[in-house]
Amino acid sequence: MSFALDETFFAFVALLLFIGLVVYLKVPGMMAKSLDDRADQIRNELAEAKRLREEAQHLLAEYQRKRKEAEADAANIVAAAEREAEMLTTEARKKTEEFVANRTALSEQKIKQAEADAMKAVRSAAVDLAIAAAESVLAKKAGGKVQTELFSTAVSEVKTRLN
Repeated sequence: MSFALDETFFAFVALLLFIGLVVYLKVPGMMAKSLDDRADQIRNELAEAKRLREEAQHLLAEYQRKRKEAEADAANIVAAAEREAEMLTTEARKKTEEFVANRTALSEQKIKQAEADAMKAVRSAAVDLAIAAAESVLAKKAGGKVQTELFSTAVSEVKTRLN
């Protein structure tokens, strides 16, 4: 059997040389190392992504908790404001009623004072009228000396009653 140096033989030899060169230059190890490095990088990125996702979920839970606390605080503030407004309304109503009662009492006191003043004025006018009437009756019926005595007595009695 004879080997012919044909193109297939040279292609086979070139293939063997190429494979030898690839093995000699450690290309499969470099490729495996490169693939392992890439796999490690992907694993690390996945781990980082998982960690970031867990951190994001933790932050989300924390912010939701804070939001619920803020809503509860806001509800408490609103409730406190409503209670305070109710207290202020009640207090204002009470003060208004007290003011009206005080003003009514003051008005009634002023009316009573005015009535008393009017009564004094009427009594004073009645006394003056009675004195004038008595004077005119006495002037007609009594003489000068009796008139003077009666007038002086009546005036002194009136003065003692007014004081």
